[in-house]
Amino acid sequence: MSGLKRTPLFPIYKQYGAPRVIDFGGWELPVQFYGIQKEHEAVRQRAGLFDVSHMGEVMVTGRDALTYLQNLTVNDVSKLMDGQAQYSLMCYEDGGVVDDLLVYRLSQERFMLVINASNIEKDVEWMQQQLTGDVTLDNISEQTALLAIQGPAAEKILGKLTSAPLKELKGFSFISDTVVGGFKALVSRTGYTGEDGFELYINSSDAQALWEQIMEAGEEQGLMAAGLGARDTLRFEAKLPLYGQELSAGISPLEASLGFFVKLDKGDFIGRAALVKQKEEGVPRKLVGIEMIDRGIPRSHYPVYADGKLVGEVTTGTQSPTLKQNLGLALIDTEYSKLGTEVWVEIREKQLKAVVVKAPFYKREMR
Repeated sequence: MSGLKRTPLFPIYKQYGAPRVIDFGGWELPVQFYGIQKEHEAVRQRAGLFDVSHMGEVMVTGRDALTYLQNLTVNDVSKLMDGQAQYSLMCYEDGGVVDDLLVYRLSQERFMLVINASNIEKDVEWMQQQLTGDVTLDNISEQTALLAIQGPAAEKILGKLTSAPLKELKGFSFISDTVVGGFKALVSRTGYTGEDGFELYINSSDAQALWEQIMEAGEEQGLMAAGLGARDTLRFEAKLPLYGQELSAGISPLEASLGFFVKLDKGDFIGRAALVKQKEEGVPRKLVGIEMIDRGIPRSHYPVYADGKLVGEVTTGTQSPTLKQNLGLALIDTEYSKLGTEVWVEIREKQLKAVVVKAPFYKREMR
């Protein structure tokens, strides 16, 4: 695949199973190493290791960094203490989503934003357009690699390679300037699978060596290399949104059922007026879970009908590897979003019955 970007780990993919790679947002990335089902089950039951070095990282520094981020994002950055992270979104003035992201507070005047790979150039340009005051942006994506170890055995495996107090690290907290396997790393208790786990931000030049150390450390626990396919099925079961499917410039955070992260009372921010109006008037569409009654698998962009009319479309759908049910997320007219409502999904020119069900479809047991 000529012209595609590759992560620092691309050269060692072939050591693990028989990787199948695809073009994902301009990156040549592995869909699977051993099979999506096997990798999915490994993360749910033991642990999986993901190369997510394609994600973007942008440093935001300066005296006015907090004020800038408060205006740029929908969540309340002022609530963060050093060593804490939060999920947030950037919106356009009309309430549509520029991107969803993580915000890490390193210090009062120093933050790191983690953005989606396919949106890096667009996001950085948007951020630059909003600059004001004493703020500097530094896109460190190329020199930063990101490894994610996810699953119930993640803490035990990673603990073999670091003296960092992992047990004390709460969700959406991180330790900066620590050492893992002899390499400097920022270790964050975050992930995109619905499981416990950690994300490790390291220098790109250290990625291969650290990956191999983690795989060796996790051999006894059944750690498995995992690709984009399992990453997608895992995040889908946990109802974690994917930009371009559950979120876009045409879908607001409120429509995507992410209102919890939109802090309308924190003061003004880009898109606030539109979101306030949407909340007051009621969202016209809502993201819901659906379960197929008739035999068929709902896929992205399949039309959804009710009362003989088009009411929305599937954003993501598959046969759930954990639940063995044909499930989907669908953005549909709010009047049809009530649990138990019957809808019809058009699959291969046939309308097949489904029902609106509770999502997320999977929540991990607290151990």
